[in-house]
Amino acid sequence: MSERADALLQEALALPATERAEVANELLASLDSSSSEDQAAVQAAWSKEIERRARRVLSSDATGESWETVRERTGHRLGTD
Repeated sequence: MSERADALLQEALALPATERAEVANELLASLDSSSSEDQAAVQAAWSKEIERRARRVLSSDATGESWETVRERTGHRLGTD
């Protein structure tokens, strides 16, 4: 890492957590090489998926699981039960 980058990092680390998160978000977004058309396509796909899931829930087509069942299954998988 260059001296300039290290100095910027040290300055950023001195910021409050919310500002560090904003800086991190902007830096990560700058690395995203996808075009705005790609992002629009992704957003459209997510919107379609959310609508599909909502329709299933509203039509009682999706039964879902209780939190206790999910927590127990997850605990078994993570070995924290």
